Amino acid sequence: MKWESKGIIFSNNQQYNWNKTHAQIPTVDIIGADIFRVYYSTRDDQNRSYTSYFDVSATNPSQIIYEHDSYILPLGESGAFDDCGVMPSSILSKGDDKYFYYIGWNVRNTIPYYLSIGLAIQEESESSFRKFGNGPVLGRNLYEPYLCSTPFVLYDDSKWHMWYMSGTGFETIYDRIEPLYDIKYAYSCDGIHWEAKGQAAIKYKHNKESICRPCVIKEDGIFKMWYTYRSIINYRTDKLKSYRIGYAESRDGIDWTRLDEAVGINIPDEGWDSQMQAYPYVIAHNNRKYMFYNGNGFGQSGIGYAILS
Repeated sequence: MKWESKGIIFSNNQQYNWNKTHAQIPTVDIIGADIFRVYYSTRDDQNRSYTSYFDVSATNPSQIIYEHDSYILPLGESGAFDDCGVMPSSILSKGDDKYFYYIGWNVRNTIPYYLSIGLAIQEESESSFRKFGNGPVLGRNLYEPYLCSTPFVLYDDSKWHMWYMSGTGFETIYDRIEPLYDIKYAYSCDGIHWEAKGQAAIKYKHNKESICRPCVIKEDGIFKMWYTYRSIINYRTDKLKSYRIGYAESRDGIDWTRLDEAVGINIPDEGWDSQMQAYPYVIAHNNRKYMFYNGNGFGQSGIGYAILS
């Protein structure tokens, strides 16, 4: 496997009061034969996250053909799971509808934040998404005591499958509280009510690691996952410990083998992604695979893409 990086294609233009920093967590929908719609998260001057999108040419994703001028979902009401932020994570079509799974943010006092998974639906007759209720479809419970986030959802073999970031605790590193998280698996019969039993899909290599933002394709009977991982120590300043992209394979979508050394994309010596590569989203289109991802600063530098050679 070898990815050919095509460079950065989008960065925050700071035109509006809701998009002052970041273009984070690219989430891609294929619109017909000619357009990739890239949803992304941005932040206002109070560090609250909003979701918007831009369209690129499917034949040349470096070509932006439309940039949306507003956010697509409002923040939740005070006290709701998403009152401090709404970030995209996964989108899929089921019948005539689109299911849009997103991350809801809360700011906390004892820890930096709390995250849950929300759902918005775009019906065929509608031009915009509407939230599916005021609560999350997956949040803290008996098996998820800390947080859950960055879901990827795939409908396969008459079942809805979700792989998601699952918090396993918090640790104080150099007087700063840092989250630990791995990737777990859940399933559903309707895409709304989920069975999550705390089953780890991608496990830690060591006890100072965090893993998140899975993206899965099923190909020739094999589930293939891309994700991002880092150390919890000095990951903001040391590129050797910062986010990079990993890869794993599975026969059943539940038990996975990590194959990070085979991922085929490396952090360059200079440029927009020279410190980190994070939050990959892989799509297959016209016999090619495209990876959209973030670079330095957790999305501050923008969104780029690569093509599988």
